[in-house]
Amino acid sequence: MFRSFRRIGVLGVCAVAAGAFSAVAAVPASAAEAFEFTVYAQEVPGDQGDESAPPPGLGDSFAFADDLFRSKGGEQVGRDGVTCTVVRVGDPGDFLCVGTFVLVGEPAGQVTGQVMLTIGPSDEEISAFDIAVTGGTGDFEGARGTIRSTQDGDYSRMEFHITD
Repeated sequence: MFRSFRRIGVLGVCAVAAGAFSAVAAVPASAAEAFEFTVYAQEVPGDQGDESAPPPGLGDSFAFADDLFRSKGGEQVGRDGVTCTVVRVGDPGDFLCVGTFVLVGEPAGQVTGQVMLTIGPSDEEISAFDIAVTGGTGDFEGARGTIRSTQDGDYSRMEFHITD
């Protein structure tokens, strides 16, 4: 179960995540600055923790990072960092995750987001979830919107829907 939390990609949000960039060809949605694109996040190897350890308790936190790609195994277009904190224990439990996506190329800048994830102790994989975009820098200054995170094999697929 703990390993599943680390794959939030997002912010994968979760971080999150999240924690994923598929076609980082940003498509302006209107005359105002808006971005619609998809990326793929793959977790950076790190300490996986002891999976036989008891479940995390109230206030426990963990962090993870992903590399972000245009497509699975394609060109790297950024990275992210996510922290999650247990805010409710039980069946199910709640995790508050906050993360930042750093994107290079076109568009470029940082996107911040957060999500409250509800996860049951028997969940093998995290269901698709939406991350609230809370701000950004560079091309994403003043950003608002959502990021849809979906597990996709060893990656998290992240669909960015960003407006000003």
